[in-house]
Amino acid sequence: MFAVFYNTGARVSEICQLCVSDVDLEVSRSVKLHGKGRKERRIPLWKGTLSQVRQWLRRIDTKSTAPIFPNRKGGRMTRSGIEDRLEKAVAAAIKICPSLKNKAVSPHVLRHTTAMHLLQSGVSESVIALWLGHESVTTTHRYVEADLAMKERALSRLQEPGSTAVRYKPADSLLSFLEAL
Repeated sequence: MFAVFYNTGARVSEICQLCVSDVDLEVSRSVKLHGKGRKERRIPLWKGTLSQVRQWLRRIDTKSTAPIFPNRKGGRMTRSGIEDRLEKAVAAAIKICPSLKNKAVSPHVLRHTTAMHLLQSGVSESVIALWLGHESVTTTHRYVEADLAMKERALSRLQEPGSTAVRYKPADSLLSFLEAL
């Protein structure tokens, strides 16, 4: 489930709604997410995520309307159910990566992490906006604002301006033209 979260940058509500029929493992190798305002988008899956989803489908009810990530009773997971599972996953991960102990990890943090990964990989803001289902590219722009390393790389590509200011001096022909007006 968390591999799909990270791969797709899905909202919690989109993961809760995800059905077996929303996953195409053969042709497009993608997941269809049902976002805000009844908007749908298809997100391609990485090979690793694709493999994990294939393995997962062997363990659950594969009826087309069945939830891809069911709760223990086979029904749809709720937001709190997903948050509980993430909390347990983070607790297990802290044993390997103690620096997570003081981090606030939520499903939405996974979404932000996906956005930053895409941005740092050189994916354009407009593509990230489509990927995440943002209404506007301006919503996506905040990720650029948040990435100091990206700003530092941009700065390193620029030549530092010289310390002496050069005053503009118009040509005599321009001055003559302006005076004639």
